[in-house]
Amino acid sequence: MNLIVDAGNTLVKYAVFDGEDLIFRKEGELETVVRTAKEICDLFPKIEWAILATVNTLDAKITALLSVYCRLHQLSPQTRTPFKNSYATPHTLGADRIALATAAFYKNPHGNTLVVDAGTCITYDMVNDYGEYLGGGISPGLNMRYKALHRQTARLPLLAPSEIPDFIGNATENSIHSGVINGLCHEIDGFISQYKSRFSDLTVILTGGNAQFLSKRLKNTIFADSNFLLSGLNHLLEYNKH
Repeated sequence: MNLIVDAGNTLVKYAVFDGEDLIFRKEGELETVVRTAKEICDLFPKIEWAILATVNTLDAKITALLSVYCRLHQLSPQTRTPFKNSYATPHTLGADRIALATAAFYKNPHGNTLVVDAGTCITYDMVNDYGEYLGGGISPGLNMRYKALHRQTARLPLLAPSEIPDFIGNATENSIHSGVINGLCHEIDGFISQYKSRFSDLTVILTGGNAQFLSKRLKNTIFADSNFLLSGLNHLLEYNKH
């Protein structure tokens, strides 16, 4: 069994894989990562390997803990990847994007794949039909856009994503929702259309915390998979065991 620990900007995601089968998934706060990882290792004593991916600087206690329970691989720019990495600055490529590119490679090994990760940031990652990672884009995520409107203006309220009755906002709150949600959906649809103009038979995967909220609002055909990144990390761990 493999333990996956993915520490993002706001939450830590945990998963246990038996081969390619996801058998356990949990999310928690950064502050509880050591305690939660210990609880999972105790719950699944057959865990033999773990992979730790983080965009934060985690306490060394988590690596020490995991090393006690199992063999640990910490994702870094030196981690071997099954795809050809053509990013101009590979040492700056985030752990999350490496994992998403890996998942894309295994999901569609002989096709063109664009992964849209709708999390704290929106990331776009492109793997072509030659198994080559080309790069993509990074833009503010859904909640970040709401926060920016509130923090960088004098009177606009801080809102959470919500359903909108019409694209024409008839009050301040409705106007904010319309601008943020429709603006982001038009951005994603625009990116997808731009990639489709260059890459034939493009498969688009939408993942991340806001994937389900956004998926029904997008015009383009996509595949929503909330566990795509975790699957990529599991594949990376398997690829780097030997």
